[in-house]
Amino acid sequence: MGQNSEAFIGIDTSKLRNAVAVAEGGRAGEVRYQGEIDTTDAATRKLVAKLAAKYSKLTFCYEAGPTGYGLYRLIESLGHACVVVAPSLVPKKAGDRIKTNRRDAEGLARLLRAGELTSVWVPDERHEAMRDLSRAREAAVDDLKSKRQQISSLLLRLGLHYPGKKTWGKAHRNWLRSQKIAQREQRIVFEELLGAEGQAQARIDRLDVAIRAAVPEWSLAAIVTALQAMRGIDVVAAVTVLAEIGDLSRFASPRELMGYLGLVPSERSTGDSVKRGGITKAGNRRARRILIDAAWSYRHPPRIGREKQAKVDAAPKAVAEIAWKAQTRLSARFRTLAKKGKRPTIVVTAIAREMCGFIWAIHRAMTAAATATR
Repeated sequence: MGQNSEAFIGIDTSKLRNAVAVAEGGRAGEVRYQGEIDTTDAATRKLVAKLAAKYSKLTFCYEAGPTGYGLYRLIESLGHACVVVAPSLVPKKAGDRIKTNRRDAEGLARLLRAGELTSVWVPDERHEAMRDLSRAREAAVDDLKSKRQQISSLLLRLGLHYPGKKTWGKAHRNWLRSQKIAQREQRIVFEELLGAEGQAQARIDRLDVAIRAAVPEWSLAAIVTALQAMRGIDVVAAVTVLAEIGDLSRFASPRELMGYLGLVPSERSTGDSVKRGGITKAGNRRARRILIDAAWSYRHPPRIGREKQAKVDAAPKAVAEIAWKAQTRLSARFRTLAKKGKRPTIVVTAIAREMCGFIWAIHRAMTAAATATR
């Protein structure tokens, strides 16, 4: 084995121990299982030093998962390449029914050597922190929905129906407090659920404040301000989209961004037969959900309200022009698709897909402006 040889290392990560396999360079290079090591930094450094003494070039890989990006950052800091792999895109044999740590590590090493693995974008520590903050808010929103559903279900069982239309507003809350429940035990349950709902709402409010406070110190603060010029996107939505997507410059075209978010139609074609189905729903579901929620706002005619005007004024002129172009085009397209009898869910999905193009254009305009000022 020569000193100038190359090695590809696959790591199957877990909470306490990582399984390691090495595939030597070349088509017929040997694949060896190195065993398991502790997940500590010291054990990883020792492994890297041992392999670096044997091979001139090392390339590591492991699947993205709950262990995070600490291993990636450690290996990169030691001067070696590391790839974080998208688990859903790892090729699998149809008849393979055996899964062990050793087989997974060896498979990753082989596929890395063959160039068959798809990497994910790895955020820096600050970006990862913003992503965790936005996801904590999303979890709080889901918790609030759950608490409200429990309250509604309890009242439905008791035959109590709110006569108004809009729920969880001031009038609805006053109506809730005025309800008299005969059974003491059910009254306790009702009061506890109301208290839990209030706590969940307070948690969301605190996280909203934390997100707004963190934006100015973020590297993507300018893009967050720019995206708010678009209809349907506020500071929380802008932060969530950017935290989940990451660096928009890695998408060469809007179509790539649409595909990444799973907003393009699926297709099964062979020969002269072409069959297209629903959207692929691949990629990041959180960013996709935010865009679909924002797309509903384009059912209204184009206009800029008082609150939105302040956000438009805060954005560069080129961005404001793109945002207005998006509003006029998407509002017209929403009405056109609706008149054709398309289902509302299909219409908003089409609008969300086109929103990706305008978001990509805004990022490109901001990048060009930043380059020109240097």
